[in-house]
Amino acid sequence: MNRDPSPAWQPVCAVGDILPNTGICALVGGRHVAVFNVEDGDERLYAIDNVDPHAGASVLSRGLVGSLGGRVVVASPLYKHHFDLRSGECLESPERSVAAYPVRVDNDTVLVAV
Repeated sequence: MNRDPSPAWQPVCAVGDILPNTGICALVGGRHVAVFNVEDGDERLYAIDNVDPHAGASVLSRGLVGSLGGRVVVASPLYKHHFDLRSGECLESPERSVAAYPVRVDNDTVLVAV
C-alpha cells in the first residue's frame, strides 16, 4: 500500500482559542483529537487522540495538564492515567497509549495533521 508521506494539515482553530495550559477537542480527519496549548518553553501546541482508551470516552482534552518526571502530560479526567503529550504514551499502561499528531501554526491558525 502506497501512502503519501506528506501529512494532510487541517485547520482546527485560532491559537488564541485555546487558553494556556488547557485543551480543546476537534474532529480532524474523522478522529476526535485533543489539542493542547502548554506553556513549557519552546513547544507549546500538542495533539493526541481525545479518546481515553481505558474508558472509551472522548475526554482527554478536559484533563489536567502538567509535568511528570520531566514529561509534559495530561491526566485523564476519568481514571487519572497520564498521557505524554509529545508521544501519546500512557505512563501507567504503555499498551494503552494513544496516537500523537504533528501540530503547526500558520497565520495564527492551529493546523493538525492526521
